[in-house]
Amino acid sequence: QVQLAESGGGLVHPGGSLRLSCAASASILRINAMNWYRQAPGKERELVATITSGGSTNYAGFVKGRFTISRDNSKNTGYLQMNSLKPEDTAVYYCNANGYSDGRFFNSWGQGAQVTVSS
Repeated sequence: QVQLAESGGGLVHPGGSLRLSCAASASILRINAMNWYRQAPGKERELVATITSGGSTNYAGFVKGRFTISRDNSKNTGYLQMNSLKPEDTAVYYCNANGYSDGRFFNSWGQGAQVTVSS
């Protein structure tokens, strides 16, 4: 069972920055895509950013130019750097990763990190 542990959430003023981390616990042979989602109160979960095993990235339009997704394969860890944060970015952010561990496919989710943008 691959577990993802998130860290880095918190309260920030509008215009501020935060960096979320997502560390995988198991001895993983290969992580394919890593994704960040978010869910605001009363809204559906939405995809924020994706990074493939080769490093290709894709962003939702509402974060493009402000957020940067990255990964460190040697540490089995993914990151989401969030700059120029807006109140509408307030949500619980979830990391998601899939790949193969000990020959078995996995698709795991982090526990969620609260990000609150408020003055």
